[in-house]
Formats: sequence, C-alpha cells, structure tokens
Amino acid sequence: MTPAGGPPRAGGRAHYSYRHYADPQVAEGFDALRFGGPIGRLLLEDQQAILTEALAPLPGRTVVDVGSGTGRAALALAAGGASVIALDASSQMLAVARRRAGETGVALGLGMSDAHALPLADRSVDAAVCLRVLMHALQWEQCVAELCRVARWRVIVDYPAAASLAFFESAARRLWQRTGRPVEAYRVLSHRAVARAFAAHGFRITQRRPQFVLTTRLHKRVNRPGFTRGVEGALAAVGLQRLFGSPVTIVAER
Repeated sequence: MTPAGGPPRAGGRAHYSYRHYADPQVAEGFDALRFGGPIGRLLLEDQQAILTEALAPLPGRTVVDVGSGTGRAALALAAGGASVIALDASSQMLAVARRRAGETGVALGLGMSDAHALPLADRSVDAAVCLRVLMHALQWEQCVAELCRVARWRVIVDYPAAASLAFFESAARRLWQRTGRPVEAYRVLSHRAVARAFAAHGFRITQRRPQFVLTTRLHKRVNRPGFTRGVEGALAAVGLQRLFGSPVTIVAER
C-alpha cells in the first residue's frame, strides 16, 4: 500500500515514496507486482482474512483505509458490507481504485490525503486500516497518532519487524539508496516501539500476526504455495514465526 499524503520533504527533496507512487506505470503495475502469481495471491488472501476477522461483523462498520493504493483492501471490506473511505497520496493509484470500484460495482469513498494529517474528525470511524505505510512514512509515529485519533474502536497496521530477516534487506536498501540507486527503501520497526506509540494514544495491542520467517522475496522466487505453507508451518510449530516472523499485522484497540 502506498503512503498517503501530499509530498512531505526530506533534505530538500520530495520523499522517495511519494515520487515512486506518482508514476502512472507504477500504479498500473502495482497489483501484478505485489499480488501477482501464487505467492502474491496467498499474501492477498491472508491479508483479507485478517482484516475480515478483526473487523467482523462488516455490515454497518465504518472504516478508513489510509494509504489505500489501488484499493484492494478497501474494496474487499466494502464488498463485505462495510462503509469504506479509501485515502491515498497518489492520484494515479486512486484512479486504479476508482476504475476497479466501477468495474465491480462496489461503493467506495475515495480521496487524496496525507497520512500525517487525516481530513477526518476525532473518532469519526469505527476502525482505521493502514497497510504497508508505516515502513515508508516520513514520520511513522505521527501516522499512528492520526489513525488513533480518527478511530473509535480499532486500528490495524502492518510493518516489517526489526527482529526478522527484513532487518538485513532494509539495511541493504537504505545503503543502495544513499549511493543514488533507484530503490524503494523502507524501515523496520520493533514490537516495543509500535506498542509504545499506540499506548501513547490510549490503544493497546490485542493481536499480533507475524507472517513469514523466510523473506517474501525468497518465497516468490520459489513460487510454490505448498513450499511456503509447509516451511512456514514447520517454523511456526517450533516458535520461530512468533519470534522472527515478518511482516507483522497488529490489531490495536481503544
């Protein structure tokens, strides 16, 4: 999911994540890159299952999806009966979401917004969803503060865990970025830091769902759901997924 917002600036240059998702080609190819192939579909199915379970029952539920990108999560929630507002920084990404909503006949509110300053009143929605945003956001704690401000009940976010193999990939990408290479860098977060950020706004973590011990990149290279389910199941059975799994999806409750 892309970061929502109109471009904050770092070091006199627009933040890389805003530039990246403003590219029409990136927007059109986003779903195929992220969710294409058997492992991509597995990722999407797991994500949708977590959201549906955490926000049940969906009918009548009001939800804002911050950094909605092409609207995959927002459309799934709306199709299940929730009233959903999808916000994103990129008009190109929102154009894909708007087209998809029209093609599927799903009612979806859409708007451009900054995740650091949401255009919603305090506690104006039941829940806020924010996927694949904190890892890129300029000030991730401020994004958490905004999600907590607008949600009456629950907030759902995900992030790459510091205690995982994602730590090494993140470090490599940040190094490549400093050399001027065109790479989408990201940060990893510790469970303690995330819990502290939510606690500062009156929320506690009620669920923590780690996904893979091995990297998503590796699973996509092997590209066999049976391998992924088997290996990750075995690692989970001995407790490694709980300790080192990533990305982690959390549910925080007021």
